[in-house]
Amino acid sequence: MTDYIQVITTTEKKEDARKIARALVEKRLAGCVQIIGPITSTYRWKEAIETAEEWMCVIKTRKDLYAGLEKSIREVHPYEVPEILAVPVAEGSKDYLEWLGNEIKKG
Repeated sequence: MTDYIQVITTTEKKEDARKIARALVEKRLAGCVQIIGPITSTYRWKEAIETAEEWMCVIKTRKDLYAGLEKSIREVHPYEVPEILAVPVAEGSKDYLEWLGNEIKKG
């Protein structure tokens, strides 16, 4: 198990996903943010089933930076209740994880 995580969030607009990505990389809370989409999400919201086109951000960071990363996402995210989920990175390429560690804040 590594100290690294991937955090996922989704937005309605590609421009919002880009704002989130840029903010996180500029603050060195993420080494890389990949924007994937458009994707289709189906979910229940306020007692109705909704379907929406969204853009997914896959954020690479370290577990100890999660609180600051979540706060930074919430500062720019337009959703009332944004999806912000973290999953652990069980294994990874030594070279990639070394690069990632050099691009984010030191712990």
